[in-house]
Amino acid sequence: QVQLVESGGGLVQAGGSLRLSCVASGRALMINFMAWYRQAPGKSREFAASISRSGITGYADSVKGRFTISTDKSKNTVYLQMNSLKPEDTAVYYCHAVTTTAYWGQGTQVTVSS
Repeated sequence: QVQLVESGGGLVQAGGSLRLSCVASGRALMINFMAWYRQAPGKSREFAASISRSGITGYADSVKGRFTISTDKSKNTVYLQMNSLKPEDTAVYYCHAVTTTAYWGQGTQVTVSS
């Protein structure tokens, strides 16, 4: 089992920045892949960014160049640095981890005001 706890969400003005954190516990050493997804009101959950165990990253086109995903393996933590935020980035952001099973955090709200 892996437990994921997100933090760092909040209210920010357009153009501002936030950094989300996700701490993994339990069998964190078994994690092969981590990602951030987001779900805006009335919309489906969508992929935002990912990072593999080897450090290969991937980004949705909508966040490329503005968001950066990174990890601190010593802290079993994955981060999402979000810059140049837009109102359309408003969503609940979820941490996702994969071992042989997929795990999700509880989500953290990000609200970007215009």
